[in-house]
Amino acid sequence: MTKIRVADYMTKNVYTLKPEDTIEDAINLIEKTGHDGFPVVDDERKVIGYVSSIDLLKKDPKTKIGEIMSKKLYVARDFMDLRDAARVMFRTGHSKLPVVDEKDRLVGIISNADVIRSQIERVDPDKVYKLKRTIEKVHGVRVYVERGKVLVDKLIPTQTKIYADELRGRMYELKRGLAEPVVVIVKNDNFYLVDGHHRVVAAKSLGIKELDAYLLKVPTTIELGIEKLVRKKKLKSVEDIEIIENAPHPLVEITFRNTK
Repeated sequence: MTKIRVADYMTKNVYTLKPEDTIEDAINLIEKTGHDGFPVVDDERKVIGYVSSIDLLKKDPKTKIGEIMSKKLYVARDFMDLRDAARVMFRTGHSKLPVVDEKDRLVGIISNADVIRSQIERVDPDKVYKLKRTIEKVHGVRVYVERGKVLVDKLIPTQTKIYADELRGRMYELKRGLAEPVVVIVKNDNFYLVDGHHRVVAAKSLGIKELDAYLLKVPTTIELGIEKLVRKKKLKSVEDIEIIENAPHPLVEITFRNTK
């Protein structure tokens, strides 16, 4: 299945500000366009900052944009998977990301409205059936896939750590009904969580009792590698997952720019 890229949904004609523009200019641009923020570019169209409507509050209208713009930026590239750009927005709380080329020149902008419009959170079942085929090939058995609900408290994790910034993004998604189903292997009465650890911890934090899931039902006669992992790591419930607070998710790191 062809991935949806940022280039497929980004707006190419972007309203911008220059560092020498004033807050009054920015207010006029907001009134003209109805937008709530703008990239700040230099004479070569390089993105050097970003200004939101909040930045303009209680400021002298003659103040230069360069004095109040944010220089800590999150950006996207046009070749990125749109789902990755969306998750950066959700995790960092930004409603828009400037899209830049390899020289940091502005080529477009992507917004959370574009994300919703693209329906990117509709889960791609290919990864589910790839896992099904892998188990069948390795163990020589038949695996059955069902779509249904799964109780959060019944899930056994298969990874030990998650990132706090991604967790916040997943909570954002769940609150807005944007989260895709988790992927679970069912054996006997055990429910092994294969994909969706951040979603599950987010649901637990929000008091959500059950989630949509793809359920892969395997025979009791085989022993899966994840069962050995779970025993080795002594994982029994979602509460055994460690939340890493002091490190950003790698995806967020690679889209971050500090123009200071």
